[in-house]
Amino acid sequence: MLALLHTSPLHVPVFDALRDADHQGLELAHFVHEDLLTRARADGPDAVAGDVRAVLEQAVAEGAVAVLCTCSSIGGVAEAAAEAVGVPMLRVDRPMAAAAVAIGPRVVVVATSESTFGPTVALVEEEARRAGLPADVRRLLVDGAWALFQAGDTQGYVRSVADAVDSVPGDSADAIILAQASMTPAQLLTTTPVPVLSSPRPGLAAGAAAARAAESG
Repeated sequence: MLALLHTSPLHVPVFDALRDADHQGLELAHFVHEDLLTRARADGPDAVAGDVRAVLEQAVAEGAVAVLCTCSSIGGVAEAAAEAVGVPMLRVDRPMAAAAVAIGPRVVVVATSESTFGPTVALVEEEARRAGLPADVRRLLVDGAWALFQAGDTQGYVRSVADAVDSVPGDSADAIILAQASMTPAQLLTTTPVPVLSSPRPGLAAGAAAARAAESG
């Protein structure tokens, strides 16, 4: 079983649909804790490290052989708990970050929450160092979008993200990454010639691989 740690219930059907499309037969267990993101936004990711670890331990106690954290803001904290928890602990955005730096050094990180930038930028730079590649990471905050998401206006949220992505000059970036899983639908609305990457599909693929390797091992 692969457990998924979410900070929004909206992610549950997204990952269930990806499982049905790409990983039939993979058992998923969803753990939704919106309060973790609320507190991480207010006090920083380290402030929720203990509670994140408790959720991960609960997932393992209920049968998870690997865990995928779908929240970029707390992904690093969750990943750091892997040794203590005792199962593979993955963050959904790592495969996306690796793909972005492989395209080119000029990576634009687009986010709707300030709390996402620190962990995501650090992750992109880490993946660049790991691959021996240069990285010039820039940030683009979509002003007002998070309020739309919190109000349940997902259409307005996604449209604002797509508009922000399309505002990036095509000759100024090699890759654009949508830093939060909730931003993924905007990928289909953008018109920029720059590759736009999102995390759910490659992240779930990595989680599925880890779970199957653990179960077969």
